[in-house]
Amino acid sequence: MNIHKKFFSKMGFNYLIYAILTIIIQIIIIIIIGALNSNIIDNFNSFTILSAICNYILPFPIFIYLMRKIDSQKLEKQSLSIKKFITYIAITITLMWIGNILGLAITAIISFFTPFEVINPVQTLINSTDIWLNLFLISIIGPIFEEILFRKLLIDRSIKYGAKVSILLSALIFGLIHGNLNQFFYAFLLGGFFAYVYIKTGEIKYTITLHIIVNMMGSVVSLFVGKSAQNLISGAIQPLDLATIIIYVLVILISFLIALIKLCQYKKIKLEDIPGKITLSQPFKTVIVNPGMLLFIGFCILMMIRQILS
Repeated sequence: MNIHKKFFSKMGFNYLIYAILTIIIQIIIIIIIGALNSNIIDNFNSFTILSAICNYILPFPIFIYLMRKIDSQKLEKQSLSIKKFITYIAITITLMWIGNILGLAITAIISFFTPFEVINPVQTLINSTDIWLNLFLISIIGPIFEEILFRKLLIDRSIKYGAKVSILLSALIFGLIHGNLNQFFYAFLLGGFFAYVYIKTGEIKYTITLHIIVNMMGSVVSLFVGKSAQNLISGAIQPLDLATIIIYVLVILISFLIALIKLCQYKKIKLEDIPGKITLSQPFKTVIVNPGMLLFIGFCILMMIRQILS
């Protein structure tokens, strides 16, 4: 392997180690806690807290140690105007919906043509967990850790190969690491867009905020809207329910309109304007076709298949 393939192979191995670590740590913690008090494991809220600790907090120092062995560079910082940030919020919400629709369509096709009913693990988590846990873990803690893991640490090291490589790599790894088809598509789209925002601004705070907003829309706001929709169907709707539904629909429609206009304009953007020190003659073979990345991709695909079969 040449030096560039070795770089991306190392990145792939690091994320593979992270993915495996989260599983191993969770198994160990569940065994220990289960032996001490099985009621904690049986309680969905407690189990969700343990999962968050195992997925983010405990493996985080190890991953930081691994990534610090790879040279990084600081991005040039640039502030966003309020108008620009609102535009980014609209695009984020739109990409979330597009990705969700794609994920639901693909899993519906699989469920229709196979004996397997593909469930959405995220929706199960949201519906089964206390709303305050949804707010704290899914809407705040998750985005902070994920933006550091899959944007800052990744892009600071891969940006030397240019914006296109960094954006696609961040999108692919972020989509695959979720380990299920329901989340892959919107995670891929959002991961790519968040990578673009981070590269353009050099500020992780913007992508963390966008991530918090989109997760809050999906894990907290959706619960209130869903409840209002159920009341509407049952004929027991109240003025507050109607207002909730109308406001939600208006936010989505306005976001779609803004995003459609802006995304059409983004066709004119040349990512080559965001400099990379190294130009790859065979980007796909260099970035993807190497031991680390292939093993990472294979592992994540196996996790997706396992989720479908289960």
